[in-house]
Amino acid sequence: MNKSMTLTTAALVASLGSTAIAQDLIIGVPNWASVRGTAHILKVALEDNLGLEVSLQNGTNPIIFEAMDSGAMHVHPEVWLPNQQNLHDTFVSEKGTVALNPNAVLSDQQICVTKDTQERTGISALSDLTDPDMAANFDTDGDGRGEMWIGGAGWASTNIEKIRAKSYGYAETMNLMEMDETLALAQVDNAVAQQQNIVFYCYTPHHMFSLYDLVPLSEPAFDSAEWDVKQPTDDPNWLENSKAGTAWDAAKLHVFYASGLSETQPEAAAMLGKVQLTTEQVNAIVFALSVDGKDPAEFAREWVDANTDLVDSWFN
Repeated sequence: MNKSMTLTTAALVASLGSTAIAQDLIIGVPNWASVRGTAHILKVALEDNLGLEVSLQNGTNPIIFEAMDSGAMHVHPEVWLPNQQNLHDTFVSEKGTVALNPNAVLSDQQICVTKDTQERTGISALSDLTDPDMAANFDTDGDGRGEMWIGGAGWASTNIEKIRAKSYGYAETMNLMEMDETLALAQVDNAVAQQQNIVFYCYTPHHMFSLYDLVPLSEPAFDSAEWDVKQPTDDPNWLENSKAGTAWDAAKLHVFYASGLSETQPEAAAMLGKVQLTTEQVNAIVFALSVDGKDPAEFAREWVDANTDLVDSWFN
């Protein structure tokens, strides 16, 4: 992470300054379902138990970290490691302005196909996509190359999937698609309905495994010697200077919060350091918002009321 903020980040952080004064806490909310659900749950829990005025503010991962550093935001409800390792190293390890809750939700990240796709094509390993004939099974626009969704724009994992595609070699045979997750999953729905082949980035916790019969493609086990991942904020030549030629390491999802809360809102800081959820609970949160279509605020109110013992444990 560069020491200086980008102009866009600096402008947003500055604009949040007046909001921060009016609110006891501001929770940052990136653009995926599980973090949105957790953010609303934390808001309700903090307001109910500590009487604080809590607001939610959309933002990307780098912007939220910059804002926690400056005091313009206070909480990131779901930071993925190692995806955001560069932000952790800058703001937690080096600057000490951000703290992390040690309790983690466990996650897996992979590339999946539907079971029907595997049966039609015979694909079983991620490296199979380096074969132009195999890749052609996923060609949807007639250009001779396959298409695969690798994540949303701005996700750290999306950049890492580009690195993985380069390292394995299927960047030469596949078009790597970035788009909003809702649109990507609509493509999966259509492929299943039309009995078409599809390959895409998949991860837990997520409701996609409840909706589809998915098969993760096999890969060599994670090897740290084969992973040297840089992000665009670290190196302008990040793609060329990175490698990731094995499976992902197991990911962990943590609550991060501004270190300064230990002085300005010590009870909130103590609570944020104790929050703990399971992978199953986060899966259920994502399913409720993404499949059942529940309003996040209404769902959070119901969830907190139904999990009083758990929420109470965060404050004791």
